[in-house]
Amino acid sequence: MSRPQTLSGLTEREAIADTMYRVLIGLDHNDISMFNSAFAGNGDDALFIFRGKETKGRDNIKTQIVDVVGPMVTTHTLSNIRVDIKEGSKAAAFNSYVLAQHCPPGRGEEVDGPKWLATAEYFVDLVKDESDESWKIKKWVINVVWSQGDVSIMPKVS
Repeated sequence: MSRPQTLSGLTEREAIADTMYRVLIGLDHNDISMFNSAFAGNGDDALFIFRGKETKGRDNIKTQIVDVVGPMVTTHTLSNIRVDIKEGSKAAAFNSYVLAQHCPPGRGEEVDGPKWLATAEYFVDLVKDESDESWKIKKWVINVVWSQGDVSIMPKVS
């Protein structure tokens, strides 16, 4: 099924939240184009921080996230979304919780199959892309709050 990268009729706050939906849809469906569409410019300046480890550049972030988690069966669900943007500003801050469910490739429908569930809080700085007027990720910080299940199913991140 094809998913559009851009949606029409969104308010600024909805468009900012949609940036995060795009990055997570890209991750959950191993859709590199959708994932890439959420990052500023060519992505060279993007910064991702997970468990204290900093990764710079969209392509390196893709390697750390999509190449590792993308092949798995996952769902990432955002909630408690808050957006801070000043009128007319080209920068915004996004904060939310996420519930992330993971299982090995091809085993998502196994009721008793191995699963790993985690919740995290996202802190994201975004900028408005002048070329297409869409919002893009500049910095993305993930703080894991808790997890349960079989963490051994998670591929090792380099």
